[in-house]
Amino acid sequence: MSPAVQKITPFLFYESGAEEAAQWYVSLFPNSKILEISRCHEGEMGPAGSVRTVTFQVGGQKFWAGNGGPYFKFSDGISLFVLCENQEEIDHYWEKLSQGGEKRVCGWLKDRFGVSWQIVPTCFESMMCHADQEKSRRVMAAMMNMAKFDIAGLEKAFQGPG
Repeated sequence: MSPAVQKITPFLFYESGAEEAAQWYVSLFPNSKILEISRCHEGEMGPAGSVRTVTFQVGGQKFWAGNGGPYFKFSDGISLFVLCENQEEIDHYWEKLSQGGEKRVCGWLKDRFGVSWQIVPTCFESMMCHADQEKSRRVMAAMMNMAKFDIAGLEKAFQGPG
């Protein structure tokens, strides 16, 4: 049996830093690697030998990236969502991915290449979707006052006064 083919693969267009971004991402996440780099030939869009596309895996998820020039810009309309098991993992990805970028609110950051990321604890979904709407409301209110997620703060809000 052949391995399953990933049906949907995100393609990220950078102005000029596709290879640098891919190398950086694979250095930050386990189960990550560069799969292939294709380079431009004489007479193509970029200078001969420059990167055309990079195929890579981050956390086992396949991505393609390319250098598209100034025509392509990232927006907050798309973000990469990183689920973290504990505060140590949140702290790690928050600090590493925001280096040279921008820390925002509610677990959002923009990396130095302009890609938006959400660094979120795995417990957040169950807290937000809990049958007790008051607990979910308190968690949402707590999250709105956080930049980086604080699991202890979320758990305190979830438990409520008392």
